[in-house]
Amino acid sequence: MADSVWGPTAAAAVRVRTEHPRHSALVRVTHWITTLAFLALLVSGVEILISHPRFYWGEAGNVNTPPLFKLPIPASRHSVPTGYAYVLPDQNGWSRYLHFQSAWAAVLTGILYVAFGMVSGHFRRNLVPESGEFSATAFANVIAGHLRLRRGAGDGERYNVLQRVSYLAVIFVLFPMIIWTGLAMSPGIASAFPFVVTIWGGQQSARTIHFFVTIALALFLATHVAMVCIAGFRSRMRAMITGRPAEMERK
Repeated sequence: MADSVWGPTAAAAVRVRTEHPRHSALVRVTHWITTLAFLALLVSGVEILISHPRFYWGEAGNVNTPPLFKLPIPASRHSVPTGYAYVLPDQNGWSRYLHFQSAWAAVLTGILYVAFGMVSGHFRRNLVPESGEFSATAFANVIAGHLRLRRGAGDGERYNVLQRVSYLAVIFVLFPMIIWTGLAMSPGIASAFPFVVTIWGGQQSARTIHFFVTIALALFLATHVAMVCIAGFRSRMRAMITGRPAEMERK
């Protein structure tokens, strides 16, 4: 039985996977740049949020306006009523600078990745689900496997339907929304292109949506890291760093 599994055909398959990287060089580079930029955006975004942890809907919002909701954390400004008798250190200087710089790094990297994916067929080959995968049974099987923390057969060679749909949603829905709502909060952009703001219902609405999209992206990142650990942290990291998949395990 072992000879039939590890005969010439299986060996040839291993050589093919070794010769052809699991992830192309551009995908790997843009993946890590985006990861670093997103982490910088998260850290700096939290610092910016602390200065005014209240959210509104519409065009205007300030300390004299009833909030849509507020976070139960102290602010870094005495003028913001949060119910706490103290304030946190104000870090708005470096946090805003880092947030803007990281945002441009993420945007430019994302444009490069999307252009590459369109031209090279990366999205069509690796991310667009096949017609037969769109079924309740397929989704249920994948979700059940994840809930049982089970490593599916061939998990490292091909994305399952849940992964494909999730990645496409992040790339073409959540990232465009986080960029657009971020631009809508810029006074310069709002003055030059009012529709960028009005489509969201106002700058405060854009800020509130920006917050919830950030939570969705953070949850995706946490789930992504957890699934990488479950599927095999070393092999997945190796594939995303060197492009070479881990060797097939003998049974």
